[in-house]
Amino acid sequence: MALVPIEQGSGDGDTPGWRPMSEINVTPMVDVMLVLLVIFMVAAPLMTVGVPVELPKTQAAKVSQPKRPIIVTVDRTGRTFLHDEEVDPANLRGRLDALRASDNDQVIYVRGDQAAAYGRVLEVMGLINAAGFSKVSLISRAPDGAQP
Repeated sequence: MALVPIEQGSGDGDTPGWRPMSEINVTPMVDVMLVLLVIFMVAAPLMTVGVPVELPKTQAAKVSQPKRPIIVTVDRTGRTFLHDEEVDPANLRGRLDALRASDNDQVIYVRGDQAAAYGRVLEVMGLINAAGFSKVSLISRAPDGAQP
């Protein structure tokens, strides 16, 4: 808080002196908000969705998709996830049927850990096919140093 001089002869009976200034300086607050904005802009793309899995590497080209796809993940122990939520394989078909009812032209990405049993990933893909989805893609990583 800054002190400002009181004017002489103001007529209020006060003696000349100093009084507190009651204005708020917003410049430091704006500076802090801009720094926080930059931090969140840098950190937001680094936050990835999903369950941590180790994807296999492949030379296939990247697929670009304009709308948000459905992501089904099979981790190394064989557990199945729909987006970030673990789903019992018996309930996966019903959940996929509900998603297909809302958008019939939906794309599904299957993320399978490279240590997961191949048969388990195929079982999940069979459930996806039985639910009526025709656009199913497998997700992999590009080899180190490879151009997309």
